[in-house]
Amino acid sequence: MTATIHNISAARAPSLDPMIALVASGMNEVNSVILNRMQSHVPLIPELAGHLIASGGKRMRPMLTLASAALLGYPGNRHYRLAATVEFIHTATLLHDDVVDDSDLRRGRKTAHVIWGRASSVLVLVSVSDAFSPLAVEWTRLFVEVPTVRRNPSRVLFQLWLSEVWLSEP
Repeated sequence: MTATIHNISAARAPSLDPMIALVASGMNEVNSVILNRMQSHVPLIPELAGHLIASGGKRMRPMLTLASAALLGYPGNRHYRLAATVEFIHTATLLHDDVVDDSDLRRGRKTAHVIWGRASSVLVLVSVSDAFSPLAVEWTRLFVEVPTVRRNPSRVLFQLWLSEVWLSEP
């Protein structure tokens, strides 16, 4: 097997538009899962989580998850939860980084710990972790046929988390 390099012509600039069009309706489902999971009787949790979720990120990870499901012809609907789980893990690493690095801004907006304080940010970090834990169990069910996941799903989730931490390093 050989690889082929395809040059992108100046006439056609790279664009995410085709992928966005492919996953647009699915992203609405992912957003619903995220919003449902972030509900809490503690008013601060949905308020701070809403700040994080609405921070203007591209949501590449859930888009790639949905696009992969579409390209593989997945007929079910559990991939919405999988995409939400991936986004929760990513969001948790961003919140963690902002607290640890004492960052004042992310994407041009004040970080959560600047607005609500460190303790509140850590509370929401724990809440985000609690919100995606059941989704992570669902995620492992999608891949029970993969021997590594079947043998040790928590290790796979830990490795996913580690890759998020590693990729977020400058």
